[in-house]
Amino acid sequence: MSMNSKDLAIQAVKLMDAKKAVDVNLIDIREVSTLGDYFVIATGTSSTHVKALADELEMRLKEEGASPDHIEGYRSNSWILLDYGEVIIHVFTRESREFYDLDRLWQDGVKVDISEYLIREE
Repeated sequence: MSMNSKDLAIQAVKLMDAKKAVDVNLIDIREVSTLGDYFVIATGTSSTHVKALADELEMRLKEEGASPDHIEGYRSNSWILLDYGEVIIHVFTRESREFYDLDRLWQDGVKVDISEYLIREE
């Protein structure tokens, strides 16, 4: 991978923001988990939007030299996980995000201020 984990996570935040993802969060989990360094969590406005966000992320990050180790949930259209090793990206529908509530489950991680990376205000 040509980018470090923080750069990859921030790039994912920027790409999802540009594609109109809602409520994008970046959580630093290095101190609380061995799963990876960062979680990126975002919401799509519909199952079609969730799929479009995941497709865009995969394509654009691949252009920058980062390919996911694996992708899960692609057929579900309510939660797609893209695992880049140190960075795990979750794209949800609103209902699935509320149901799984990863933001609360990972509240021991450090929520990174991403406001400087967002094109548009929430």
